[in-house]
Formats: sequence, structure tokens, C-alpha cells
Amino acid sequence: MISNSSLDDFYQRHGGTLPHDISKEIGHFNVFEAEKLFDKKTGSRVMPYSRRAYYKISWLKGKSRAEYADKVIDIEQDALLFATPKIPYHWVPADSNQTGMFCIFTPDFLSTAKSGVHLEDLPIFQPGQLPVFQLDEQEVAEIAYIFRKMLKELSADYKYKYDLIRNLVLELIHYGQKLQPMSALSTAQNASQRISSLFIELLERQFPLESPHQRLALRSPADYADRLAVHVNHLNKVLKEATGNTTTEIISNRIIQEARILLKQTNWSVAEIAYTLGFDDVAHFSNYFKKQTKDTPLGFRG
Repeated sequence: MISNSSLDDFYQRHGGTLPHDISKEIGHFNVFEAEKLFDKKTGSRVMPYSRRAYYKISWLKGKSRAEYADKVIDIEQDALLFATPKIPYHWVPADSNQTGMFCIFTPDFLSTAKSGVHLEDLPIFQPGQLPVFQLDEQEVAEIAYIFRKMLKELSADYKYKYDLIRNLVLELIHYGQKLQPMSALSTAQNASQRISSLFIELLERQFPLESPHQRLALRSPADYADRLAVHVNHLNKVLKEATGNTTTEIISNRIIQEARILLKQTNWSVAEIAYTLGFDDVAHFSNYFKKQTKDTPLGFRG
């Protein structure tokens, strides 16, 4: 499972260098050469991906595969991969001979006010898309140039370098949107296991709820099926076979688990907890909680 690590944890673990002059007003951005980044604990090369902290654009160089819910994309050599924290996937290298480059950035780095685009409206980041693109020799040269220019500008003293880098990120995004996506292998073998694993991963990404102003984004089986690009009936069948529980039951159990945590570990009111968990009515939440636990929220809180 992908860990809910902070950006500081990422740099401590993987040995990357945090840009010294980046600020909260700018948002976060960094770019890496894959062969120079390694896991300090294992000594292995990694292409890390945080649970929900940032977007990532990768130039993959080496044999690997990208696994989405019920689809697998085999990468023979060079490919461009776009990742959003909202759509789960697994990247599996075939061997240790993995090079290339990748950049990470937070949504506020490319906010609408700064870039003129809304990330979630871009086709390449839409649920159901398979944003992995095979590159020919000329495209590799063009993509490599953009990534290396990012790396060069990041170390420069130019006052407006992050505006320039922002334009380079947008250039990568538009470059990808003009490419044809790689074909996906819709394989039955292990598909159910992948769907089950990615569903649980997506479910866990909704938590923890860290503010009474934050609200659970995904509540229904249809919400999860849409994000995983599978039919809701198929998702329910897979989860029932894998866990013995329906999609609704798994979601409900996780919501109750989070409700218990919030009732015991925060001073939020029951109304605030109800809101963050997606309930518009406190009475509805109280009845829901009592049905699942045989206790009222206030009774459980003590």
C-alpha cells in the first residue's frame, strides 16, 4: 500500500534535494534523474509516488509495466506516464535497469491563477484515461530536452525561474495530450486481485480527515467504480469474491472506523464529524452510527 508520507519524509527516505528557495506561495516542484535517486534503506532504485500529495510526470526508460484496475500496460523501452494522486496505479519495473527522469508538483504549483488551467479538467488527468504514451526516438529527444531544461532552470538564480518551469510542465502536459495512448492489455488473469487492491488503496486515500472543513470525496460504490474505470456491478462482484463483503459494506465499515477515531481523538462536534464523513444531516449520521455500532455517537464518545 502507498504510504501517506509527507514531502519531508520523501526527501529523507530517497535522498533527493529539496529546492532551497521554494515557498508556500509558489507551491512545490522538483525534478529528478531516476538513476541518481535510490532508497536509502534498501539501496534499490525507486520511482516513488505519494498517496495523495502530488502529481507526477515520468519519462520511463527501461522495461516495466503500469497496472491500472483491470488493465495492464507493458512498457518495452521509452514511455511518458502522467499520474494524478486521485487515480491509483502500480508501476512495476521488470529489472533494475531503469533510467529516465520525473518531476513532481503539488496542485497549487499549477493553480488556475498561476497557470490559466485547471488540472482536474485536463483530459490527461481524467478518471478512466490511460495516460501512458510510448515514445519514438525523436519524441524521446524532445521529452529529454524539456526534463533537462527543468533540471537546469531549477538550479539557476533567475528570479522568475518557477514561472519558466511552470511553462515547461505545461509543455509536457500538452505534449502528452497530443500523443496516442499505449494500448492496454485487459487481462482476466490477476485482474480481480488488482481491482481489489486498487479499490482498498483508493478507499484509504480518503483518510485521515484532518480538518472539520474537509469532506469525504468518495462515498458510494459508483464513485469508486468511476475512479477505477470499471462497472459498479463488476467491482461489487470482485470485492464480494475477494473479501466476502459488498462494496457498500466495505465503505461503510471504513466510515464507521473513521467516525470512531474522530469521536475519540478530536474535539470536533458530532455535527462537524457528520459533515466531514459526507452526511448532510446530523440525525442521519447518528442513526447510521447507531445501526452499525449499537451506540450513539455521544454515547461512544463518553
